[in-house]
Amino acid sequence: MQIQKVIEAFKKSGKRFHLIGNDKTGVLVALDMEGRLFTVLDEEVLNRVNIEAIFGESTRDKYLNPGGDVLWPAPEGTTYGYQYPTNAWRVSPSLRNARFAVTHKTANSATICSEVDLINNQGLGVPTIFKREITISSGLKFVNVKVVESITYIGEKIFSKSDFLLAPWTLCQFECGSDCEVTFAYEDRDSVWDLYEQNSEQNRRWTKGVCHTTTDGTSLYQIGIDKRVPWIEYHDPRRGLVVRRQAEPLLKGNSYIDISDSMPNIDPSKKGVRYSVYSDPDNFMEIEAVGGCPDIISPNTELYLSVNTQYSKS
Repeated sequence: MQIQKVIEAFKKSGKRFHLIGNDKTGVLVALDMEGRLFTVLDEEVLNRVNIEAIFGESTRDKYLNPGGDVLWPAPEGTTYGYQYPTNAWRVSPSLRNARFAVTHKTANSATICSEVDLINNQGLGVPTIFKREITISSGLKFVNVKVVESITYIGEKIFSKSDFLLAPWTLCQFECGSDCEVTFAYEDRDSVWDLYEQNSEQNRRWTKGVCHTTTDGTSLYQIGIDKRVPWIEYHDPRRGLVVRRQAEPLLKGNSYIDISDSMPNIDPSKKGVRYSVYSDPDNFMEIEAVGGCPDIISPNTELYLSVNTQYSKS
């Protein structure tokens, strides 16, 4: 989708946005849509854009998934997740209504922040500040987007990881179709596992130390990928688009967690997720990166995830 069409939609809807770089190469930051990022190269928005979400508002009954690249809290489900406090999956009002402010900006960078009060599946209120520090660099056929994601816990209680989980989690969404896939290097095949009950092994092939998992917009699955995998890469041959995500190692004292979309009566697995691939039969997919959780979370603990996402076109 052309960037000018997206900018026009934001202006007509009255929703705020901030442009890093310019309308040829840059990132459009949707300040009133969960702080989502939409990367632009050659005046084309490369991420999925849901125009309905720009003009509409998500409700309890219908979530209008905006697309782009978003910071969410992990885990999604299990006993300590943030998507099932009502015992049914939903994006909480604090997330879908989050309004971000630009707290710092230059021509090629910006920092945005928002207060987000979370409720986990134990009914525990978790006050936080979400922050995204975005820096871009570009060349003739590529744009690199570095984002330092952080979630700061601003509550008064002290928690142990044995009874509380929280980690920054970034989901980057694309429209997809025939021949689209995600590739990544692997050490062992048990570096990859299904996060849903569906067995998605038929979607993968393994060649010369590289896994290819099909994301052609026809299958529903989500896979977890462990810390031994250094990067993941989305390929869309229809557009000549390649997108590589590489998350920096966790800070000392943090560990990866189970992010899976499981019901809130299920305990989290011990298998920690560094990257994830989500495939949706509605012709879109996500490449995801996850941060870690410390053993102890105390007031003003800031959880970091630094991710480089390079978009290139042939």
